[in-house]
Amino acid sequence: MRVLVVEDEQLLADAVATGLRREAMAVDVVYDGAAATERVDLNDYDVVVLDRDLPLVHGDDVCRYIVRLGKETRVLMLTASGDVSDRVEGLEIGADDYLPKPFAFRELIARVRALGRRATAPLPPVLERSGIRLDPNRREVFRGERQVHLAPKEFAVLEVLMRSAGVVVSAEQLLEKAWDENTDPFTNVVRVTVMTLRRKLGEPPVITTVPGAGYRI
Repeated sequence: MRVLVVEDEQLLADAVATGLRREAMAVDVVYDGAAATERVDLNDYDVVVLDRDLPLVHGDDVCRYIVRLGKETRVLMLTASGDVSDRVEGLEIGADDYLPKPFAFRELIARVRALGRRATAPLPPVLERSGIRLDPNRREVFRGERQVHLAPKEFAVLEVLMRSAGVVVSAEQLLEKAWDENTDPFTNVVRVTVMTLRRKLGEPPVITTVPGAGYRI
């Protein structure tokens, strides 16, 4: 899942991003509304965590802009105000969910994951394919009865492949979904991560390389 965090309180923004990355999400961070509109133009995000009171371009206008783009991006709006009228107004301009500050980080994670599921075709909460069982909420992977312990990026790559349900996923698509925009697109990080993932999942291999196209399970 790829997430954009838009928050002008830099310490809070960076803390949220760090926590989401620990949950195997690819996260970009910006600190004002103008930068947010630039990012949503350039990248496809599953979820935007959007502070309402932003400099340069107000969060409401960023939300309206995302809606006008017509993408499947979901918006979780944050605000320091817990007033009901503010929450209603935020939802009416196009936000998909609303979370007042201060918030419990576990709740933020749960809401981001729920919105991420809504940004894609409906899938069961636990993904199963080729003897692999992946639970995104618990961040657990099993092959048969054996639990497989994965690093966050390995988990993210496996989740993308499982969600594609047999469709070939290119290295570029994996890079976009599992890494943030600071990753050098010319590195071999995708190939190395897939190799490590194959080794951890064990024999017989379940990840197939399609020459010139990408990978699939």
